[in-house]
Amino acid sequence: MDDVSLLLLFAVAVVPLVPTEIALIGMGVAAANGGDPFPLVLAVAAAGCLICDIGLYLVGRVGGAHLLDRMRARPSADASARWIGRHLDRRGVPILVLARWLPAGGTVGALLAGSLRWPGSRFLSASLIGVPLWCAYAGGLGYLGGALAEQSRLGVVVSAVLALTVAVVIAAMFRRATSASARA
Repeated sequence: MDDVSLLLLFAVAVVPLVPTEIALIGMGVAAANGGDPFPLVLAVAAAGCLICDIGLYLVGRVGGAHLLDRMRARPSADASARWIGRHLDRRGVPILVLARWLPAGGTVGALLAGSLRWPGSRFLSASLIGVPLWCAYAGGLGYLGGALAEQSRLGVVVSAVLALTVAVVIAAMFRRATSASARA
């Protein structure tokens, strides 16, 4: 590949609510097929996501409640915000790490942590754990799909199917957990 693709990946990762997964999966496929080295792809994506997290945390500190209210108009973001909010006080850092796999969870978690005035060091530790894990997951799906398939197009399809399957399973588990806690 070239520097332009890495720059585009970084730009996508820095902008909140832009689907970084798609770009990261695609770059993972490209890395498996002779593109940029996979560790470099992960480092660029992680740097962009970390900057995004810090920006959202800071926005949360100065007025994130309003932005969270607007995001909660989407049912998936609302469910994520309710789940994160219920568990954040007791479980803190692990909840913010896990939230990355929820719909809009990374965005909601960063805004919520900022609006709740979490200490910056505590939030940063959660991001420094969660961001690389999530990037390795998304990029790894792409790399695996690219390595399994001989052609790039087939690799993208395989990666997308794997990502969709994992996302559906996580979403189903999340819905089951939220409905069970709502009944309790």
